[in-house]
Amino acid sequence: MTLIDTILEEVHHIFKNEGIDTYSDDEIIRKLSIQHSTFKDLFSGKAELVLEAVKHNLEGREKTHNQVLTTITNPVEGIMYLLQDGISYIKEMNPRYIVDMQMYYPEVWKIFIGHINSHYFYQISEILNAGIMQGFFRKDINLKLVSKIIIEQIAMLLNPTVFPGDQYDLVEVFRSIFLYYLRGLCTETGSRMVENLFSKYKL
Repeated sequence: MTLIDTILEEVHHIFKNEGIDTYSDDEIIRKLSIQHSTFKDLFSGKAELVLEAVKHNLEGREKTHNQVLTTITNPVEGIMYLLQDGISYIKEMNPRYIVDMQMYYPEVWKIFIGHINSHYFYQISEILNAGIMQGFFRKDINLKLVSKIIIEQIAMLLNPTVFPGDQYDLVEVFRSIFLYYLRGLCTETGSRMVENLFSKYKL
């Protein structure tokens, strides 16, 4: 792992757990235990640091998703893996991470949401299509529309103004949204599998 990879992973961990704008540039440099000169050689300022840290994290998550999905042969389990991974990510996230990104780094927020709308959309569409062919999902569903609805449901979970973490149990919100929606997309065989997977993941 290169120095910049290490820095981006460490700083993203800070941003995700404590918020992006919690610390000044100097405080971040101290937390990273690097020299000011090193920081200036790598980044033009905090805005570029935030951009690169978020992009690095998104690329890493995409790589992990692709690797895991190659080992999953059941489309229902594939959908559940993506959704369960998403809720785990949200649970670990300080709400300030999203709020700071939206308020102070709108270009980074566009990239973040754009990644969800492209990467997740493509993967969900592919998995749903495979599930239709294998008899787990209903043949009459509109792939493009259903994929978009699932993406918007994920975005809604990410929005702390809709479901503030101090007021709602995000696992229960997740269950209330996706258990019933996925069951509606499934054949009888697929529906039983959804129920079993929700129990397996303790959702």
